[in-house]
Amino acid sequence: MFLKIILLAVLSTLQIPTSQRAEQAIKENKAALKQVFAEQQIPWNSSLYIRIFKASSELELWVKSGVKFRLFKTYPICNFSGQPGPKLATGDWQSPEGFYFVKPIQLNPWSQYHLSFNLGYPNKYDRAHGRTGSALMVHGNCVSVGCYAMTDPLIEEIYTLMVAAFEGGQPYIRVHAFPFRMTTENMKAHKENRWYGFWQNLKSGYDFFSIHDRPPNVEVVNGSYVFD
Repeated sequence: MFLKIILLAVLSTLQIPTSQRAEQAIKENKAALKQVFAEQQIPWNSSLYIRIFKASSELELWVKSGVKFRLFKTYPICNFSGQPGPKLATGDWQSPEGFYFVKPIQLNPWSQYHLSFNLGYPNKYDRAHGRTGSALMVHGNCVSVGCYAMTDPLIEEIYTLMVAAFEGGQPYIRVHAFPFRMTTENMKAHKENRWYGFWQNLKSGYDFFSIHDRPPNVEVVNGSYVFD
């Protein structure tokens, strides 16, 4: 079992793209982050989960602690494109909403926006609904043409933690993007919105995490997200 864990970590590491810029960012951030993890009694290389909320311009980074996830930090999103609602087509300048996952190969250490990771849009749900677009990222440089933009120091911190999780053997990191915090009150306030039905589907995944303290496994069946 120990050898299997080592092998998984080595394979994950080999798949992680890197650059001098990324290595420098990790070097400048790793020690301080490891200290915070130690103070909070979180093992380094712990698995991560990310949630994005458009309305409040927030990115939450959750860390696995035991069998559950706990909130590590909430980062302000510097910029994003469009309004509440999903991305539909190339060139609509709309930031995506939905359930995505990021593999190591989706890291971009050479990004023109400092550092970035690809959300994986369009996912299976997006394709089932005929949605188009590509290279939808979370990145630095605080400029958005359809992506979620952070400041450079914040994307460096997030990027460092993602690399650490991949080095620890996490095969992919779930990134769930919501229009707002999907409380009953917020849903009622948006009941007349054209995307209310879509948001009801998103809320089922949001509620799963609220109940179980772990992100759901997400599948697409008959054009809808289903959760386990």
